[in-house]
Amino acid sequence: MTEICVVRHGETEWNALGRLQGVTDVPLNDKGIQQAKECGVFFKNTNWAAIYTSPLSRAKHTAEIINEQLHIPLIEIEEFKERSFGEAEGMDMEERIKAFPDKQYPNQEPLDSVLARLRNGLVEIHEQHPNERVILVAHGAVIHALFTLLENGGTFPQEVRLANAGISYISIQDDRWILGDFNQSAHLSQVSEIGKI
Repeated sequence: MTEICVVRHGETEWNALGRLQGVTDVPLNDKGIQQAKECGVFFKNTNWAAIYTSPLSRAKHTAEIINEQLHIPLIEIEEFKERSFGEAEGMDMEERIKAFPDKQYPNQEPLDSVLARLRNGLVEIHEQHPNERVILVAHGAVIHALFTLLENGGTFPQEVRLANAGISYISIQDDRWILGDFNQSAHLSQVSEIGKI
């Protein structure tokens, strides 16, 4: 059984302000760095084969900080890069509702494209690490899409707010991916409530 521990990146200033980041490369803020350190402490005495990360700096920096405790191979994987939200990136919720009341953001990456690359990423990790445990550091919208993919056509509720540096588990059994515990945040001293993505 391959197990993936999915970690959302630590907080950024845009997370704190409720701004949609997408592929805009926003770095971790001080709180996000602390959250990543707390994840590292959480994982410290556990065994993992590798840590995969989106190439965007907020995810990669989170992975690097976690890996200070683990000293395992760190691998960038494009398939888990955040979804592009096109012209809505940088806007807060109020600005998005005003500019795009139908929630159709010009130049946004289509959900089908996101789901296809996530499928490819899962296959790659499973092929590289059969019957091993890996950590994957990714992004809010990508993690939501990943959970939707695992629901086999269902939709993971968008109102579920994923905590920055929150931890979720997925595994593959009998060629089927299964969502286990998700959005765990007990390892964090502070959990952000503002913002969804």
